[in-house]
Amino acid sequence: MAALPASTVLRAYRVLRLLPGGRRAFSTAYAWQAPYFRSVRPRVLRLGPHQAEVLVPDRRAVRNHLGGVHAIAVCNGLEAAMGALATVTVPRSHRWVPKGMNVDYLARADSDIRCVAETTAADWAGGPDVPVSVHAVRADGTVVVRGVIRLWVTERSAD
Repeated sequence: MAALPASTVLRAYRVLRLLPGGRRAFSTAYAWQAPYFRSVRPRVLRLGPHQAEVLVPDRRAVRNHLGGVHAIAVCNGLEAAMGALATVTVPRSHRWVPKGMNVDYLARADSDIRCVAETTAADWAGGPDVPVSVHAVRADGTVVVRGVIRLWVTERSAD
């Protein structure tokens, strides 16, 4: 399935979030765009230019040997949030690809985890290397992971 234009994705989110079961339907469709995301079953909570938030539910399939949400599952959620943000922020004339992720693990992730990605207009003004700030928060408000995902954003070729 080809990726949809940003305006289509954002419009779909804005319509579906108002319908019963709409957020779940949007989240399922979003996870199908990048099948690896399905492993953490991300639920899109908030989406707009420069902002995205997804929930990674705490369930057995994403837990580590200590019983908490595995750090890589949290990073997967952060990347899902970043991808949603990029999809609705990058102009249609450009393409993006993640080129790196730097994160700090700050606390144990022992609940559902909210994964947040944020940028400002200024972040996009400095050329093709765009920093996306990310953080993950457990149910009690404690930040468990904080970092930056770097995107490489370039114009699409004419062919």
